[in-house]
Amino acid sequence: MASESSDFQQRVLATVKSSQERKDPPLIWAMEVSKCIQETGLGLPNPELGQVLVSNLCFSNNNPTLWKFIEHAISSRLVSSLHILALLTSRVIPHRRSQPEAYRLYLELLSRYAFSFVPMGGDPCREQIMKSVDDALRLSHTNGVSVTEVGHAAVLFLFSVIISLIDCTLEDWGMQSASIDKSGSAYGSAGHQDMDIDAMGNSNDKRNEHREQLRRVNAFTAIEVVEKLTENKRAMVLLRLVHLNINRPEKFNGLLQRLQFLESHKSTSPNLKSASQILVRLSANIQRALHWEYQLNKRHTVGMLIDIGSCSLASFHSFRVGQAACWLPFDMYMENAMDARQLPATSACDILTELINTLQVINRASWQETFLALWVSALRLVQRERDPLEGPIPHLDARLCALLSITPLAIVRVIEEEGEMPSHRGGGASGNLVVSYDHGIDGNGYASRRHGLISSLQVLGQFSGLLSPPPSVVIAANNAASKAASFKSSFKNGTDGFKGFGYGDTSVKAVGNMRHLIVEACIARKLIDTSAYYWPGYVVPSATSLTDSSPVQKSPWSTFMEGAQLTDPLKNALIATPATSLAELQKLYHIALNGSEEEKSAAAKILCGASLSRGWNVQEHVVHFAVKLLSPPVPPEFSGPGSHLVGYMSMLNAVLFGLSSFDNVHILSLYGVVPEVAAALMPVCEAFGSLIPTSIHKATTSDEPSAYTVFSCAFLFLLRLWKFYRPPHEHSTAGGGGTTECVLTLEYLLLLRNSRAALHNPTTTTNKATNPIDGPSVQPIYIESFPKLRAWYCQNQACIASTLSGLCSGNPVHQVGNKILSMIYWKMTKGGAVSGNSSNPSSGNISGSPVNSGDDAYQRPMLPAWEVLEAIPFVLEAVLTACAHGRLSSRDLTTGLRDLVDFLPASLAAIISYFSAEITRGIWKPVLMNGTDWPSPAANLFLIESEIKVILASAGVDTPGSYPGGMPMLPLPMAAMVSLTITFKLDKNIEYIHGVAGPALENCGSGCPWPSMPIIGALWAQKVRRWHDFIVTSCCRSVVRQDRDAISQLLRSCFTSFLRPLQVSASTGSVSGLLGTSMSARGGRIHLAPGFLYLRTCRAIHDVNFVSDMILDLVTKSARESAAGWATMGSARLRSSRPSLASAAARAKEVAMLGASLLCAAGGAQLVQVLYQETMPTWLLTTREGKPGVVAAGHAACILEGYAMAYLLVLSGTFAWGIEGTVAATSASLWRARVFGMHMDFIAGMLEGNISLGCDTATWKAYVSCFVGLVVSFTPAWIPEVKHGTLRKLANGLCGWHESELALALLERGGEAAMGSVAELFM
Repeated sequence: MASESSDFQQRVLATVKSSQERKDPPLIWAMEVSKCIQETGLGLPNPELGQVLVSNLCFSNNNPTLWKFIEHAISSRLVSSLHILALLTSRVIPHRRSQPEAYRLYLELLSRYAFSFVPMGGDPCREQIMKSVDDALRLSHTNGVSVTEVGHAAVLFLFSVIISLIDCTLEDWGMQSASIDKSGSAYGSAGHQDMDIDAMGNSNDKRNEHREQLRRVNAFTAIEVVEKLTENKRAMVLLRLVHLNINRPEKFNGLLQRLQFLESHKSTSPNLKSASQILVRLSANIQRALHWEYQLNKRHTVGMLIDIGSCSLASFHSFRVGQAACWLPFDMYMENAMDARQLPATSACDILTELINTLQVINRASWQETFLALWVSALRLVQRERDPLEGPIPHLDARLCALLSITPLAIVRVIEEEGEMPSHRGGGASGNLVVSYDHGIDGNGYASRRHGLISSLQVLGQFSGLLSPPPSVVIAANNAASKAASFKSSFKNGTDGFKGFGYGDTSVKAVGNMRHLIVEACIARKLIDTSAYYWPGYVVPSATSLTDSSPVQKSPWSTFMEGAQLTDPLKNALIATPATSLAELQKLYHIALNGSEEEKSAAAKILCGASLSRGWNVQEHVVHFAVKLLSPPVPPEFSGPGSHLVGYMSMLNAVLFGLSSFDNVHILSLYGVVPEVAAALMPVCEAFGSLIPTSIHKATTSDEPSAYTVFSCAFLFLLRLWKFYRPPHEHSTAGGGGTTECVLTLEYLLLLRNSRAALHNPTTTTNKATNPIDGPSVQPIYIESFPKLRAWYCQNQACIASTLSGLCSGNPVHQVGNKILSMIYWKMTKGGAVSGNSSNPSSGNISGSPVNSGDDAYQRPMLPAWEVLEAIPFVLEAVLTACAHGRLSSRDLTTGLRDLVDFLPASLAAIISYFSAEITRGIWKPVLMNGTDWPSPAANLFLIESEIKVILASAGVDTPGSYPGGMPMLPLPMAAMVSLTITFKLDKNIEYIHGVAGPALENCGSGCPWPSMPIIGALWAQKVRRWHDFIVTSCCRSVVRQDRDAISQLLRSCFTSFLRPLQVSASTGSVSGLLGTSMSARGGRIHLAPGFLYLRTCRAIHDVNFVSDMILDLVTKSARESAAGWATMGSARLRSSRPSLASAAARAKEVAMLGASLLCAAGGAQLVQVLYQETMPTWLLTTREGKPGVVAAGHAACILEGYAMAYLLVLSGTFAWGIEGTVAATSASLWRARVFGMHMDFIAGMLEGNISLGCDTATWKAYVSCFVGLVVSFTPAWIPEVKHGTLRKLANGLCGWHESELALALLERGGEAAMGSVAELFM
């Protein structure tokens, strides 16, 4: 092979020498060399010829004729222009000073043939040329990539040449910058090669002067060549490929740094002054390449639709009109997060951060508009709770947490992540940070985000209706305003505004509103400073007294920090007053761990008091310390046996009861610490459940801590986080078509906790952790580490799966069961004989053998809690069977169950689990709720049912009469459960019991045949009359869960209430119509907005696939209706006007935004997967008959339909996965890549004709063009995850539709693998 190459080289040299001696013109040379190539059987363009010409001819025989011959060789395709130019670049540039003539000729060739890359020959030829170009310019080494295609080499060649020529010019002009990275320019410095610039010349002064002049001209020529190259559209494409796909962003940043260096020295360098116009054009070319955006073919209607523009607030006359649809996801997510029955394991701060970034890009809005919309949505969230329905649910505290803690923390992340995120996001930059020439207010710079926040807070003062504080927050708002007034007053008097300023230091009174609390929350997070106090109109003096001469009340926290003892008055004051600083919390945490028993308990109660519920400015730190208290450290003096946790009993008791309130549990879930809390509760349950109690007093309250009390509170708390009370049928339908919230098992919670803990290990990663609990133990926790808990967990799953098996008489569980039965029957007979139809106590034991009637039978058994829980299912089976056969009265059954709960509150978990499973099995006969055997709901049953019907009608759901008449009946386990729960007292100390019993009762009732929930609701309404409205609204939810007609009616009502008619003002439909303004009764009647009812119901809908189908159907129908409205509106001239078409397209986008919000609320990422993989493909493949209004709208209806479908799909994906996958890019990003890739494969297959199309062709084209266009514009980070072959197929299909720019935009974002394809396609 080497000899053949040498022979070919000799023949070429001989041929050229002969032609030169004959003085043949260069064209003849080219013809002779071509014969040599043909005779040797080599392909064209020939890589060996290129090597020969450059290595042997250029400098050893350097004359114009030879350079002309090279040009003819390139133009006649004897050699590859890419190959020749790459070889010349590596050879000429380092010798440009000593060979200015060659450098000038090289620049001329580069200018002419830089983009004349002709098709290569066979694979061997391509491989040789690619390898030669890579080796000559060291492309792989310099750019940190592997060059595998000729097109890839062409991209990097152009970029390398541009960098090198700029560096050559800077060096030739004597300009150097130490800050510029020269690694991208391997040939910019001539080095020792140019020390003797006349080495190959003669000493003739005139020639030397000519060569020096040529060198000066060459420097300008090089810049001109670079400007000419970058002006070419192909160069713009190739530069964007480098910018978007090279994994080393400093490379492209180096080009921008060079341009900035030239710009900054323009006034000081005469050479730069002379070339100023060229440099301006060069910079403009680079900027056009960076900011280029594809344009759909405007001759097509779809090209006009997708270019309609942003949905930002600037698009409307004012914020109050028309803004609802663009920012609806803010309202939907926040309201959905307030559902007390959902305790998500993901931080609301994480989700809201991603949502902020997503909507800012999707709406093409400024940061001021984005933050303003966020604040308005959060304020609306609080205003809906001004007059809440009274009931066992979180109320205002959780909503205030969302407004004053979660939202500011999300904004902190949005502003801080600027240094980690690429600019030009949404415009196509998928992974590189570029140096921007402008950082205006509407840009993406750090300053612009903070400036946007400040501007939004200033504009927020105009929303007086939303800023009115709820009654319970008025004092806090006034204190915040008075703090600002006092600060201004102190500063005016020449003193430090905050010196000595503490809580209650409000000598200057002012009237406050919610904006004052928001500003204080932002100041606490260092988002803004105290200059906000000087905003016009921020401080409004109190009308009653500008200055208050009354003595300033000293903050109890100041007293505490001064070292005062935690006496009862101080403790109560601290419990009721939120902490204001991290130092106060740290001292409190130290006391909770190291103080006396009384101090430990007091400190824990204080921490879980107002500081947790309303310490908005330090709430994240309170959550941090509260969760840490659940896992106290091992004391140095502890040596065993047993668990060190027992020594912290009083502190743990106080923490558990404090955290178990409805609002506090919900606040913990908003901070995403559910996995950490669950992991901390497991060792507490294991330890205290294994202790033998030392007293027999009731364990339902927190007054006197005991093993049973601590265990029960911890155990029920753990089960609330797990949501174990869901009916068994939901566990079996958690896959396709079933509910999507049933995967929250103990194993899943531990998996989340362990993955977060691993992120905190400094030896594994340096990424920011999303876990709010800093520095947890990096040791993984598994359920196998807790044998007692695991045993109960397995037993509970077995009870759900099948009925209980019998126990033999000598079994230890049998003996414990007999003791429990003896305790229950002793309670029944304590006042006399067993009532009614009961037999004597001996008939009630598990095995049927007699129970000891001695004194032990009348004592509560002193057993570890785990042993009691293990036996309870068998006890329940015995008493339920006895009641079913008439051996035990219903009253005695209820009394016995209540005594069991009083004895061990944790037994409620076993009761609920067993009864739920039995209700689902349907093997128990119903019993009459007649008021004799069981409590009767007759007093208000029909009232409850009529109110349910009225409330549902107000939400747009029309249901038939639910109760056929006759005596109300319930299955025996359900009757027993509801009878038990109505015996519980409404005491705040037992909220941990109501927190489990309430949701479990509702879930069981919804699993029974209708009308179970009205009966349950009527019984509870009789017990707690002030909960009447709450109970009725809870009953309404069960109607929608299983009834498809009700679901479809509710979804239609959501669309109707939110969307305005096309012909009327934008203010008609709004968030208020969808979600309502208040949850209170109107005129004595409860009114539920359809969106609110949907959000409280959608997560429990059994057939979520039906929801996906229904939403897509409503989106397409609404889009067609908007097209029909546009087509029939006014004259023909009016119909053809852009505003009318824009209105119809805006309506279609609103529909898609609403549909995506409803879809994600119902099923999250799982339902989005269904939409991508099942619902949308099925719709496109199904043939549908024409619908009313379509004929009038014609072609436009089909296009708007496809447009709305594309928006629905992209918006749903962004809400579920984020635009760039920045939130915990683990399983979510993997699912996104899989699901999105499969849908792109489906579209590619359709474009190739492999699958038959069912929908209208215009709908299909509009759908594909808009979908790809939206992905390119808003989610470019998704595209590299798609297979390269799929991208090529999509690009070919789009080119066939004359959408070549869109095809280019798609391919150029396909990652390094697609660079070669793009270059070859567009060169």
